[in-house]
Amino acid sequence: MRSFVFQYPKTIALVTVTGMGLVGVKKWMAGGVCCSKARLDGKTVLITGGNTGIGKETAVDLARRGARVILACRDMDRANKAAEDVRKRSGNDSVIVKKLDLASLQSVRQLAKDILASEERLDVLINNAGILSCPKWQTEDGFEMQFGVNHLGHFLLTNCLLDLLKKSAPSRVVNVSSLAHERGQIDFNDINQEKDYHPWKSYSQSKLANVLFTRELSNRLQGSGVTTYSLHPGVIRTELGRHFWPTMPLWKRAVYTPLMFFIKSPTEGAQTTIYCAVEESLQNESGLYYSDCAPKTAAPQGLDDEAAKKLWDLSASMVGLT
Repeated sequence: MRSFVFQYPKTIALVTVTGMGLVGVKKWMAGGVCCSKARLDGKTVLITGGNTGIGKETAVDLARRGARVILACRDMDRANKAAEDVRKRSGNDSVIVKKLDLASLQSVRQLAKDILASEERLDVLINNAGILSCPKWQTEDGFEMQFGVNHLGHFLLTNCLLDLLKKSAPSRVVNVSSLAHERGQIDFNDINQEKDYHPWKSYSQSKLANVLFTRELSNRLQGSGVTTYSLHPGVIRTELGRHFWPTMPLWKRAVYTPLMFFIKSPTEGAQTTIYCAVEESLQNESGLYYSDCAPKTAAPQGLDDEAAKKLWDLSASMVGLT
């Protein structure tokens, strides 16, 4: 009993210190927070994939700032439910839903046509939707799915909406990329990876494409009042991993499950997107890459302006952009 009495306070102390350490690590993992108080009253924001994850949390934040928020989503039932939740949480009824399937160029063009006909302005375009580590699928137009959805769909949508963005200047294009771009290479000889498909290789290529697209778009928009940003949101608990997690061996899932405690929540993961969309100090910056609400140097292959121009020309050809 005496041993227990003397050891018990030590045990409590150890548990307390350990708990404080875990909380500290979790707080560190949560990353930066957007502290801007900027209002968006009278402004319009379009978010692709805004019905779940960081897209939805971004929508809530920007709606709270007074923006008219358009959720462009593939699943209309889920999108309508999400829009109702965004309205309730933000206190802003100006949240609407539009149909968008990024795996269909026809759907992208139809949305753009709808927006140009119905909206007087577009102040922020957030290319947020994405797909991760899926099987070897193809889009409606025959493109490799991850490159088609994560890059080509957003490439076409942005170009179709450029005139409205210019008309609404100062305006912004925010592309949600990933740290995975650091492992990416653009395979210009096999862009659809027909010869050697690997889910992570494809994902990394598509995320590098986001970074390069942002740079080249910035170069082309100089003097227009439209600025561009790409970003890494962090490792987040969202539905993005729905194709990846089930394919992982059980032993790996057992190892990784406890680590889920440290992974960012969707609200935490949305902070850099929000930062790029509203932070006043970024108004005169364009074409850069961000992480944890701060500028970060992209990987060397993400700084290659020659590759960025080559990717633009190839992408324009693939989507039929004149």
